[in-house]
Amino acid sequence: MDDELRESRPRAPITAADVLAWLEDTAAAVRAGEVEADELIELLGELRQASTACANASDWALLAAREAGASLRQIAPVFGKGYVRAPAARLEKLHREVLSADQFLELMRRRLRGV
Repeated sequence: MDDELRESRPRAPITAADVLAWLEDTAAAVRAGEVEADELIELLGELRQASTACANASDWALLAAREAGASLRQIAPVFGKGYVRAPAARLEKLHREVLSADQFLELMRRRLRGV
């Protein structure tokens, strides 16, 4: 039963290991002259958009974790710090725009639609 619960937990759509493996493959293709400069510029734009999407997903998860009852002390380690100031400051900034994870998700939908 525990294995079933672990497998059904939400997972990030991409991991640092996935990115590193992709980067190593892509760097090898660039070194081999298989990728043109204009392709790299297009790739740069895609990566910047993906980076923004990952940051938004992180903000949503922060809001959702707090709503689910997580304390700032529980959250702080994922910010790479042993104190609660970093997630508290991020939550304060987010709460200037939205009050909940659902509102944040709706804001992201509107931004994607250009509304």
